[in-house]
Amino acid sequence: MARPSLTKLARLARRSLRVPTGTSIRTFGHSKPNISFNPVSAPVQGILTSKRFVSSSSDRKKHITPDGEGAEPQAAPEVVRTPAVITDAEYHAAADAYMERLLDHLERLEEESADMDVEYSAGVMNIRFGPGTGTYVINKQPPNKQIWLSSPKSGPKRYDYVILGDGQHEKQDTACGEWLYLRDGTTMAELLREEIGIDLRMPVGDYGE
Repeated sequence: MARPSLTKLARLARRSLRVPTGTSIRTFGHSKPNISFNPVSAPVQGILTSKRFVSSSSDRKKHITPDGEGAEPQAAPEVVRTPAVITDAEYHAAADAYMERLLDHLERLEEESADMDVEYSAGVMNIRFGPGTGTYVINKQPPNKQIWLSSPKSGPKRYDYVILGDGQHEKQDTACGEWLYLRDGTTMAELLREEIGIDLRMPVGDYGE
């Protein structure tokens, strides 16, 4: 056979051994991936592909939405009470009226209870109970425009004259003056009702009925 013919047959044999792109080589009945290499579709070392990339933008924007969604709820502002600005004459009028009203209630209860004794003189009131309770002392403090109370149960407290009610969310013309303990926001009337059983809101004649 001529040399050109042998060369042509050799080229045809090599071409028949090449595996076209996209085909697979089967060995022992199992299919193996294409041995061809496509540099465009393969991930480059050190660079994350789109399937592996995780965005954290949603976490960063969680609390900065314009309409406030996802933000922490804010607590209602605490109401801070301050003593009313009153003159010395107004203080004495308010304190004396309160002490007289309290004395009326105590004297009525004193008639009903043998274990209770009330004394009031020069702005100082002593309410004595039996050995199991002790003595309450309530007195005016003009320099501070306060009423001081000493309780055998809860200790000493200083009450300021504060205007309560008639606020933004309350009915108009409902403001009234109360003697308030600023540290916990309770009134003297509340303490007397809880510890002694006196309700200054009820008429004096209702006691003992």
